[in-house]
Amino acid sequence: MTGKLKGLQMELQDGAFPLVKGIVHSVKPEEAFADVDYAVFCGSLPRGKGMERKDLLSKNGKIFKEQGKYIDQYASKDVKVLVVGNPANTNCLVLMKNAPSINPKNFSALTRLDHNRLLGQVGEKLGIPDVEQFKNFTIWGNHSKTQYPHIDYGTYEKNDVSYPVTGLLNDKEYIEGDLIKNVAERGAKIIEQRQLSSAASAASASCDHVRDWFLGTKDSWVSMAVISNGEYGAPKDVIFSFPCVCKNGQWTIVEGLKISDFSKKKIEETGNELKQEKEMALSE
Repeated sequence: MTGKLKGLQMELQDGAFPLVKGIVHSVKPEEAFADVDYAVFCGSLPRGKGMERKDLLSKNGKIFKEQGKYIDQYASKDVKVLVVGNPANTNCLVLMKNAPSINPKNFSALTRLDHNRLLGQVGEKLGIPDVEQFKNFTIWGNHSKTQYPHIDYGTYEKNDVSYPVTGLLNDKEYIEGDLIKNVAERGAKIIEQRQLSSAASAASASCDHVRDWFLGTKDSWVSMAVISNGEYGAPKDVIFSFPCVCKNGQWTIVEGLKISDFSKKKIEETGNELKQEKEMALSE
C-alpha cells in the first residue's frame, strides 16, 4: 500500500500542478487526516459476484464508520467532505453519523457526475455541444438507477436569450422516459464498453463539485447530495440530491420550485430506496 501511495505522490509531483504546494502520503490516520480542510473519499468496496445489496451496504458501512471516526478525531472542525465511492449517498450518511463533532452540512455525496451526464445527453439530443450554456438541471435523490434527472426548469442561454429546454426538446415521452433511463444507466453502459467504471468523468465531476462548493455557483444551480430535512417531500435524515446554490463555502437548497405529480412520484421512489439503504447500512 505504501508503495502505491508513493507512486501516486510521484505522479502528482510530475503533473506540476500550479496549485499543489505539498504532498503527504501516509497509511496512519493521525497523519492522513490531520487538520484536513477538504476530504474526498474516492474509493469503496465494490460489489462482488453473488454479493447481496445488503451485504455491500453493510461492508461499506463498516469501512465508512471507521473513516468517520478518523474525520471526527483528526480533521479540521470545518472540514468539507465529498464521498464518491458507491453507494455514495449512504456511505456519506454513515461517515456523517460517525463524525458528530462536524456540522452535518459539511458532508456531501457526488451526484454532479449524473448532473453532467444529463447536460451531455440533452446536448447530444439537441445537437448543442456547448453544454455550459444549459442552466438549472437537477438530479434528485440517490446516485443509483432510481435517481431522477429533471429538466423542467432547465434553460439554454444564447445571445442573452433564455430558451426552455423542455420546449426545445418538445418530446414529453423522451423527457419522462429515455432521458431518465439514459442518465441513470450511463455508468453501467460505460462499464460495458470499457470493462471499467467511470474514471475521468468522475474525477472531473468531483473537481466541479468541490470548486463550486468553495468558490460558489454563478448563474445556475447544481446538483449536490446533502443531508435532507424533508425538502420537496424527500425523506429526512438521508443524503439526498437536491438543486443547490453555493456561496461563501456553504450550500443552500433552492426553494420554491413547483413540482409536478410525475416528479413527486419519482422523488418518492428514490427516497424510498435511500430509506432502505439507510436501514441496511446502520442495522449493525
